[in-house]
Amino acid sequence: MASKVEPHILVIFGASGDLAQRKLIPAVYDLYRGGYLPDHFALLGASRTDFSDEEFRQKVVFDNEFFDEDKKAEPKLKEFAKLLFYQDLKQYDGEEDINKLKARLQDLSQQFQTGNRFIFYLSTPPKLYSTIPNALAASGLNEPEGGWARIVIEKPFGYDEESAKRLNKEIQSVFPENNIYRIDHYLGKETVQNLLVTRFANGFFEPLWNRNYVQSVQITAAETVGVGSRGGYYDESGALRDMIQNHLLQVLAHVAMEPPIRADAYSIRGEKMKLFQSLRPIKGEQVAEQVVRAQYTGGKTKDGEVVAYRDAEGVPDDSTTETYVGMKFFIDNWRWAGVPFFIRTGKCLPLKVTEVVITFKNPPQAIFASYDDYAMKCDNQLIIRIQPDEGMAMEFGMKVPGEGFRVKNVDMDFFYRELTTKDVPESYSRLLLDCMKGDPTLYARGDSVEAAWGFVDPIIEAWEKNEAPLVTYEAGTWGPEEADRLWDNVGGGWRNPQASLTEEKHYTKL
Repeated sequence: MASKVEPHILVIFGASGDLAQRKLIPAVYDLYRGGYLPDHFALLGASRTDFSDEEFRQKVVFDNEFFDEDKKAEPKLKEFAKLLFYQDLKQYDGEEDINKLKARLQDLSQQFQTGNRFIFYLSTPPKLYSTIPNALAASGLNEPEGGWARIVIEKPFGYDEESAKRLNKEIQSVFPENNIYRIDHYLGKETVQNLLVTRFANGFFEPLWNRNYVQSVQITAAETVGVGSRGGYYDESGALRDMIQNHLLQVLAHVAMEPPIRADAYSIRGEKMKLFQSLRPIKGEQVAEQVVRAQYTGGKTKDGEVVAYRDAEGVPDDSTTETYVGMKFFIDNWRWAGVPFFIRTGKCLPLKVTEVVITFKNPPQAIFASYDDYAMKCDNQLIIRIQPDEGMAMEFGMKVPGEGFRVKNVDMDFFYRELTTKDVPESYSRLLLDCMKGDPTLYARGDSVEAAWGFVDPIIEAWEKNEAPLVTYEAGTWGPEEADRLWDNVGGGWRNPQASLTEEKHYTKL
């Protein structure tokens, strides 16, 4: 039975910033119009910009370009705006400012009858991730009398394993782990969650989901855009930190984890942690063999002409920050021993898409090869499209009508748009609702974040020592040719997706 959402106040630190306007406020409105918010609810924005309540409402609701025109015409929008309030802060973590915030929360709690229940969302620079919790604790807002307090923290959670451990220790000293919500919007996507249902609710998948039947697993997360004017920020992180350490390792955990005992937060997050502990380390000379890092050069993408990464605003001329990563690795446990896993992500690629491809082993004998050489290449694949055009497709070989046994790939597919007449909820809406319910299942646990950093740290260290080359790829292509060599001695290769899940020319729809 679904948990009930208790009356509470959502506090967004950094409420005048880009994330709040682009994602958070629209997500809260989607919950409001869907009837998911409690009857007693208020939202308090807090940041350094000097706004009145009315000015804040105008900026983040009525003038917000991320509310489409249909929503702006809804009468509910005006009613929703009345639930929004604002508190300006000179310092996010200053004692005087936090005490003013506390007084405002007490007033709003009485006005809206929410009790002492608060969610603090840190939509702020990472340097404040430890200072704001300490300031809240100094004022007693971390343990409000007769209520509860939860804290939501955006990525990046740390810069490496050491900093992640330090940050965990600092936050856990004032908030219990069960009240800390490390958000990763990828885990709010329906198709990521459906990975667990696909595997564990279907008797015909689970027996095949192991080293005996799976030849390889690949995960692709491609973007068409470059760094634009954010080069200075991006150059401090790079693709490995920005995408793989958090988003794609979390997707991997859903693909490869063992079955949990129950579908609850404790069981699912425990199995994820075991999976991260099973990742075979990539160190020293292995980094150059198993990981490809690259930067895009000038070229043309679907969005138009793109200048080289090093020519982008804020990027040093001698930058070695990667905009593309392709990697091959293994999971040392009973289920996956010997199965190669591949991950790639990059900017300025031909298509914005995220998908998982499970390639199954071919039959032991190709008995139809004498009729058609294609029968030797007839891979059985399960393709799970996470974004866009969310859905799944299963590829398998069928006989072409006519004489002989010519084989052609066909597919069976499913699209989320066909499952429901309702809009598929945005990831932030789902994740915020889970936090409101007190359900941390789709949030990262502290120790698993540290374990993920522990996997990528040796790779970063090897790069910093120049133990692996930095190569280039032209903007608008699928990356450097060096990434194709990761598949040597494996069989198969990267599946370069099309705009539609079932648009490949080599198979037909069943």
